[in-house]
Amino acid sequence: MPIRSPSLVELHAFLAVADTGSFRKAAERMFVTQAAVSRAVMRLEEQLGVDVFARSGTGVRLTPAGDELRRLVAQPVAALEQAATRLQRSPDRLRLRLSVVTSLGNLWLMPRLEDFRARHPEIELEFRPYQREDDFLREDVDLWIALKRQARQGWPRQVAAEYLVGREIVAVGAPRLAHLRAARELLAQPLLYHSSYPENWALWARALGAELPPDWRGTGFDLVVNLIEAARGGMGVAVVQKCMVEADLAAGRLVMPVPGAASTGRGYYLCRRRAMGAHPAAERFAQWLLAQAAASEPASRAARPATG
Repeated sequence: MPIRSPSLVELHAFLAVADTGSFRKAAERMFVTQAAVSRAVMRLEEQLGVDVFARSGTGVRLTPAGDELRRLVAQPVAALEQAATRLQRSPDRLRLRLSVVTSLGNLWLMPRLEDFRARHPEIELEFRPYQREDDFLREDVDLWIALKRQARQGWPRQVAAEYLVGREIVAVGAPRLAHLRAARELLAQPLLYHSSYPENWALWARALGAELPPDWRGTGFDLVVNLIEAARGGMGVAVVQKCMVEADLAAGRLVMPVPGAASTGRGYYLCRRRAMGAHPAAERFAQWLLAQAAASEPASRAARPATG
């Protein structure tokens, strides 16, 4: 019997483009080049004899045939991936070594890890020390969650990077400040900031149509955890990445009196060497992590910046 179905490589490429709406973003998700994704989709279309995507200058969208194909194959492909992961017996393939920025690891990732463990008990996580100036050439790390420190910073060519969280900054304070309603009222309070990014207050004020006094003074902290603790303790109002205070806002330990956020253009990225071969544990963790990030910052990820 002749084989009429596309290969799994082609189906994975198709589903990645369908999910992300972009060949570039699909390539980042699959940790391959954009050209490889384009070739796989072209082979699929040639084999099926139909166009699965309508391409335009603003992006791609599914054709009716593509929409039907996605509906038919998404669940079976996911089931095959899950079966492959569960049947994989090599310890190296089920061990995942991570290097994570300490602040994000403690405040955002760790509270979520029990969900990953429950979903993937077959995967063993090992955390490696995070290096501030990492060149991503270490052999003892499979995936990094690294900080993009400058808005226009690029990543090394050997690295595929995808935005996670941390681009949005908000102003938060102790519950006693909940009565404040205007940005100017908040800016009249003692201001707390990360000492590496004192410009964040100006970014926040500008985004909310307010003006930060040119001679403003505040208290700087070199660790995010100390900045947040100072805000909890009532020292003043802190401008901080929203992802870092999700738990505090939910528990009522902090409040965000004035709605609204500013974008720094920075944030935390999932990074992986492009030359890295197939790694089921890394791929499962990446899918889970991106889903967690999308739930954490849905609006921010919808308009995320291009990776460098």
